[in-house]
Amino acid sequence: MVKVAVGLVVNDGSVLLCQRKSTSRYPLKWEFPGGKVEENETPEGCLKRELFEELEISADAAGLYHQQQYSYPDSGTFDVLYYRVIAYRGTIVNHVFESYAWVPLPSLPEYDILEGNRDVVNKLLREHEIVGSENN
Repeated sequence: MVKVAVGLVVNDGSVLLCQRKSTSRYPLKWEFPGGKVEENETPEGCLKRELFEELEISADAAGLYHQQQYSYPDSGTFDVLYYRVIAYRGTIVNHVFESYAWVPLPSLPEYDILEGNRDVVNKLLREHEIVGSENN
């Protein structure tokens, strides 16, 4: 099983979503930034490394928000740890994604979210009491 650390960067009622490149697996799907935990790396260390590599930001995580396992039929099972990012330093510079967007929480269901991220999207919507939290 592959361990993955993901950052939920929420700012003024919006969350940072990143869109996969058209040439990647699950092309143009939206996801939260993060990546695979390397050997001898903590999930928190991985998150900081990935956010810097992908977006050139130095992030402070507030602790584990959600954890789940998700299996993709064509790529295996992932143990995904979602961390709230309470602050970051730097200006976002996109190094790996097709695009990124600050998405108001009520608008999350309008995005084609990567299947493995849908549980945490629904949790965010419930937590912020947003009606109609079904994700398609």
